[in-house]
Amino acid sequence: MLLTGIVSLSAIASGCGNNAADDANAGANEQPANAATENAVAGAGMKDGKYDPPITITYLRPWGPDVKFKDGENQDNNVHAKWASEKLGIELKNQWISPSTNNAFETKLRLSLATNEPMPDIISYRGDFNLVRELIDSGRFVDAGELFDKYASETWKKAMDEDPSVWYPYMQDGKRIGIPILDYAYNGDPVMWIREDWMKKLGLSAPKTLDDLEKVMDAFANQDPDGNGKKDTYGLAIGFKNWINTWMSDAGWIFGAFGTMSNQWNLSADGKLEYGSVTPGAKQALATLQDWMGKGYLPTEAGLYDETKAAEDFTAGKAGIVVGPHWMPAWPLEDVKKNNKDAQYKAYPVPSGPNGQAGRHGTSNANGVVLINKDMAHPEAFFTYQNYLFDQFANPPIGGEFEYGLAEGYDWVMVDGKPTTDAAHTGGFAPEKYTITFDGARIPGLNMATLAKLADGGEAATPFEKKLKLSTPQTMLDAAKIVLEQKDITMQQLFTGAPTATMQMNNDILAKMEKDTFSQIIYGKAPIDSFDAFVEKWKASGGDQITREVNEWYQSVSGGQ
Repeated sequence: MLLTGIVSLSAIASGCGNNAADDANAGANEQPANAATENAVAGAGMKDGKYDPPITITYLRPWGPDVKFKDGENQDNNVHAKWASEKLGIELKNQWISPSTNNAFETKLRLSLATNEPMPDIISYRGDFNLVRELIDSGRFVDAGELFDKYASETWKKAMDEDPSVWYPYMQDGKRIGIPILDYAYNGDPVMWIREDWMKKLGLSAPKTLDDLEKVMDAFANQDPDGNGKKDTYGLAIGFKNWINTWMSDAGWIFGAFGTMSNQWNLSADGKLEYGSVTPGAKQALATLQDWMGKGYLPTEAGLYDETKAAEDFTAGKAGIVVGPHWMPAWPLEDVKKNNKDAQYKAYPVPSGPNGQAGRHGTSNANGVVLINKDMAHPEAFFTYQNYLFDQFANPPIGGEFEYGLAEGYDWVMVDGKPTTDAAHTGGFAPEKYTITFDGARIPGLNMATLAKLADGGEAATPFEKKLKLSTPQTMLDAAKIVLEQKDITMQQLFTGAPTATMQMNNDILAKMEKDTFSQIIYGKAPIDSFDAFVEKWKASGGDQITREVNEWYQSVSGGQ
């Protein structure tokens, strides 16, 4: 998704508190410099921590337009590839190179698969889940879970154990065919951003419940908060062109206030998965949205707005509230000051519903997968490589080789005797993007816990903490703290498998039915009771069968746990 590049400076932690950052850092600093090599392997000789003779790892990964090289460097010849060769005796070689844009990489890889061309040692991918399943179903990749158990370092294993369900999408017949590429936890979990200057001007208090929120939205819509003498503002910026439960300008939390989450599979009280859009709570949420639309609290164009367009109403000074991730001060919220230099905004928790419930959509701890070729001569070499990055780069120890960044002269430089990561001095190069796994290595829980610690005034003691403190504004730190304080209300998408047989046949019809019905209800063109007819039709049109298939999958990967 669009977020990865934006958020590289700020991310997240798994259900922890401020001590989580300290604990994670202690674990990293306890790792000896050669921790990765301790797991090294039979069949390939190592001398002084590197393979001798060198081992070549052939790999494929899409190369996005965000990857920037210095003159004379490229995907195979760059500072990171040179490091891997000199430090570990591992030669990194792209089998072929294709951009990530316009499905060019996917098209070429599917053609290679269809014509039975040799696969590389490693495929590292984030994107089309159907392509991942095609690769897994080809039978050309090994049970990577067994290799992970045997060769992964303790740092990497602990990071993976923060949420074992990240393996589920890549399981087949009980085997873990793909290794999840870990990302920062809670990175897309939303908070409520409110125009603080409007609140102060109108004498309003922060909303804790939906009832409180209605009072704030009513004032924003009807009491001229921008002082221009016109009735041209409203309460909540949302866009549901793509869906209601979205990554920005989100309205999923309204469903969360009634105990469900639309457009995803949630855990029901009986321990089974249920589709959130067809539950009684969804009906209550739609009734609420219909009421708010009728009162002018929502944009009349909401059904035409995507996530970014809806947020533009907030930055343009038309809306007083928008819900989205903690990193929105980095983009796009600061744009509000272009229109009003005195504008202020602040993060608040998402409010609770009539029964005291609150809920928000969750963010996966993973954002891609690594597949290992069955014919790879030395799969342990990949683990030597990735272990080193987890042990030394994910949370660098003081005095370690990655204390200031991955490569001097690229993501950090010395200025007046002091290290800096300022792009004005570095040129904005990001060598972690040259790695096989796109971002080097990430410990899911570390980033958000660090941000929350810094928000409370904690000392930045480790290299990771110092880097975040320099790059993260206080508004973002405060928002991260709220994300962690509300971690117990997170509702994850629990179906992460391949589309079931009935989904493949019926999903397009069911999705259109859902979008049409929800839109008609929100705009008041259909009564709220039309939801009941929609649910019955959804069930009869394949929904009940899909529910059975989804639960069979869930039982197969989790044992129902």
